[in-house]
Amino acid sequence: MTTVGFIGSGHIGSTAARLSVAAGYHVILSNSRGPETLTELAGELGSLAVAATAEQAAGGGDIVVVTIPFHAYQSVPASPLAAKPVIDTCNYSPQRDGQIAELDSGSVTSSELIQRHLTGARVVKAFNNIFYQHLLSLSRPSGAADRSFLPIAGDDADAKAEVTAFLDAIGYGAVDVGPLAESWRQEPGTPVYGPPYGSFSDPAGTPASEATIRAALSAASRG
Repeated sequence: MTTVGFIGSGHIGSTAARLSVAAGYHVILSNSRGPETLTELAGELGSLAVAATAEQAAGGGDIVVVTIPFHAYQSVPASPLAAKPVIDTCNYSPQRDGQIAELDSGSVTSSELIQRHLTGARVVKAFNNIFYQHLLSLSRPSGAADRSFLPIAGDDADAKAEVTAFLDAIGYGAVDVGPLAESWRQEPGTPVYGPPYGSFSDPAGTPASEATIRAALSAASRG
């Protein structure tokens, strides 16, 4: 069975790990504070989950989810991720991350910067536009009439196919945004970020169909 490594195990990471275990995946959890801080979460998730270091999560995962504050992206170990599909959930926040001129000018996306750092990895942007409680509550089996969709972006078609299959297994359809250069369409402040899945005050959320997500992506504009 495929193993999913998590570099970062906060709200999105732990929720995606929970969905992964429910779908039968093995998961390797890590964070910046050390494996001992994740033993409770790993125990809660059961025998398919282990706590480890970021290096171990990167090396042991067939798919690796990077879900950390954007300013820490250069701390992600690059060499163990070579040739692997890497799901980037990170969002740039100048208030938290500091001003980054390339991102402020729109000349590059945050996912492109992560891809530059992770030379040889195959980065796919996903999970960054949905509230973690909605990510948990809106999971539905393939074929369900009320299934929700998530946008994904990436430069490698095979990696996007692998991530699409993973999303399908944990309860979501995927809408291909295009290359990483187009991933701005799913970043904070765009129509697809947050509201399509309901109010943050409602943990149950509202299913977002493929048509809803495509329309929101088409409505995105820069500046």
